Amino acid sequence: MVTDPEADNTDYEVTNETEMTFIEHLEELRWRIIKSAAGIIIGGIIAGIFITRIMDDILLLPAAQTVPPLKLQNIKPFGQFSLYMEVIVFSGVILSLPNILFQIWKFIEPALKPSERKYISSIVLFSSVCFLAGVVFAYFVLLPTALSFFATVGSSIIDNNIAVDEYFSFIISTMIAAGLVFELPMISFFLSKIGILKPEFMRKYRKHAVIIILIAAGILTPSPDVTSQLLLAGPLFVLYEISIIICRFSQKKNITETSPEGYNK
Repeated sequence: MVTDPEADNTDYEVTNETEMTFIEHLEELRWRIIKSAAGIIIGGIIAGIFITRIMDDILLLPAAQTVPPLKLQNIKPFGQFSLYMEVIVFSGVILSLPNILFQIWKFIEPALKPSERKYISSIVLFSSVCFLAGVVFAYFVLLPTALSFFATVGSSIIDNNIAVDEYFSFIISTMIAAGLVFELPMISFFLSKIGILKPEFMRKYRKHAVIIILIAAGILTPSPDVTSQLLLAGPLFVLYEISIIICRFSQKKNITETSPEGYNK
């Protein structure tokens, strides 16, 4: 009987990777956390260099563009310093997001099949693009609509003087929520890869998904007006349909890779 040395070596490597002890897993996790933290620190340093532009030209700009402009005020002695530090950390996480996702996937890589490991780079890239697309959508669509609603609602006699820390908490949480929502296609791909989610299931319960999306949009949108809710619900509908296509593609790839013909390839 003739054996393939390369196949034996591959099996040996996979067996070694899957037989890591609990201490080795902890050590691997520790180094992944350290590398992720290092990326955040580097991203934070870069953000710190441009912090004035980030604050004045990006994060404070939506409040200045409302009609009438929202008035922000600081009511704490170290309020602005704390806000600057918060923005630096937040910007560092955003800038180092590809590295964070890469470290997460490298940590779970030993549990993946050899045929699945080749998708790690694509998954990291696609996840980063999806999250950043959600952040951009929130900044240019959700936030202007919500802030304009806040600026016009209520009595004209009452001044809308907003605490600046509440303002930053509002816009940062909105952008993070939108970024996570835009990860729906990536989550669908992962769940379909491990066999939990199937495209037939998503098509069957599409009407139920519409109701869930409308409820989720009502919860996640920062303002109670219907326009903001529909602005978020629309992309969610599109993302749901994209997720069905991704699930179908993932299922076909699984069938190809597990079939004898696909294995021989």
